Amino acid sequence: MNRLLPDGLLEIMQCPRCGGLLVEDVAASQLHCIDCGTRYPVEDGIPNMLDDAAIDPDPDRS
Repeated sequence: MNRLLPDGLLEIMQCPRCGGLLVEDVAASQLHCIDCGTRYPVEDGIPNMLDDAAIDPDPDRS
């Protein structure tokens, strides 16, 4: 199974905006918050959790 992050790392991480649960989106190379919908890019195995790198959720998403 392809993973973006090493085993165990995702389990201790949370969304910096809302504290929500993050899941990997391997196809998009992003971490996705299932609570607020914010996405964070992962480049070369390093998640960029800075607010200026965050991808806001689609406002039209239901």
